[in-house]
Amino acid sequence: MTADLTGIAVFLAVAEARSFRAAAERLGVTRPAVSQAIRRLEDRLGIALVQRTTRSVALTEAGAQLYQRLAPAVAEVGLALDAAADRDVAPSGLLRLAVSSIAERFISGPLLAAFAEANPAVQIDVTVTDEEFDIVAEGYDAGVRLGEVIDQDMIAVPVSGPQRQTAVAAPSYIERFGRPSHPTELPGHRCIGWRPAPRAAPYRWEFGEDGREFDVAVHPQVTTNDMWLMIRTACAGGGITFGMEETFRPYIAAGELVPLLEDFCPPFAGFFLYFPNRRNLAPKLRALVEHVRRWR
Repeated sequence: MTADLTGIAVFLAVAEARSFRAAAERLGVTRPAVSQAIRRLEDRLGIALVQRTTRSVALTEAGAQLYQRLAPAVAEVGLALDAAADRDVAPSGLLRLAVSSIAERFISGPLLAAFAEANPAVQIDVTVTDEEFDIVAEGYDAGVRLGEVIDQDMIAVPVSGPQRQTAVAAPSYIERFGRPSHPTELPGHRCIGWRPAPRAAPYRWEFGEDGREFDVAVHPQVTTNDMWLMIRTACAGGGITFGMEETFRPYIAAGELVPLLEDFCPPFAGFFLYFPNRRNLAPKLRALVEHVRRWR
């Protein structure tokens, strides 16, 4: 089937604007032209992609699935074209990033150090935060988060492979209080919890069993928004804590922490560098995207 590139461009504009009028203005065409392009694409595919009423425009289930697959692919094409057009433009300027505190691979040092060395004219400003907010409204160029919490209208580039969370404790704690055999036993243990912000409730620990996901409110004795305090307290025998396995790996290898409840800790999609779908990506951000891809 030959690709209908015009229909695809119109469909993406409608899907992102949720308005035929706004899509027409964005593309510089008339509303009837947008309607006709969508109708031709739907007729060609033999399925409805858009539900339109007098008040609103929404994607059908098939339309939403098509958008989720098309948007990253079209963004990749845009990045390739931008890179070709700007191949002689050296990346420069301030690059502002909002990065999750648990994105270990990104904030561990080597990735950013190598990027800085390769791009000396780029100033990198990294805010490590677990608060959820609109990176565009706050003036950030990009962010790094777990894939499951990134808005669908963002372009997402993998920073890591699949991840998983796990519970850990020091050998001294296990000797004194024993190992939990099931996550439901955790409320009876001393736990070290995490919260993303001062007024946020402690994070509920998430597990899986027989294909079913569930979470446990552990009522932590110690709660903090600092992962390193959690680790140090756990290593000192202060209780069981919970977080990304990748973060705990050096302490597990050194024998300072022991993984617990591993059978209840399934893998999930990892971390992504994400940014808004822009037609012309700034060279500084494009350089970071290309660096992250090579780093993996």
